[in-house]
Amino acid sequence: MQALAQRISDDICAALRVSGVRVRVAARRPPLRGGELQGLYTPAAGRGRDLITVWMLTAKRGQVVAFRTFLRTLLHELCHHLDYTLLHLRDSLHTQGFYQRESSLFHALEAGSVDAER
Repeated sequence: MQALAQRISDDICAALRVSGVRVRVAARRPPLRGGELQGLYTPAAGRGRDLITVWMLTAKRGQVVAFRTFLRTLLHELCHHLDYTLLHLRDSLHTQGFYQRESSLFHALEAGSVDAER
């Protein structure tokens, strides 16, 4: 899953002509008060490459995350990267426009067909 997530990220960044981001797929998510952390975007701040971390297992039950959820999380975190590197935004906020960009990426990958095959 690590190689696939990195390739998706690399291909999107290359297509949009922005710097790449390192993707790390980790096992169990850290618990979080009031919810569950699904992914995390960490800017490099001058120390190497930016980093996206996505988790394969849920925090409470340790269950494998559904592929569609995993992919949407990866794209969500990638949108934070694109907000900074492509759109040059000062802050990457969870606005309506942010979620529209995330959804657009998801549909551009034709990932919606994953559900149709089940």
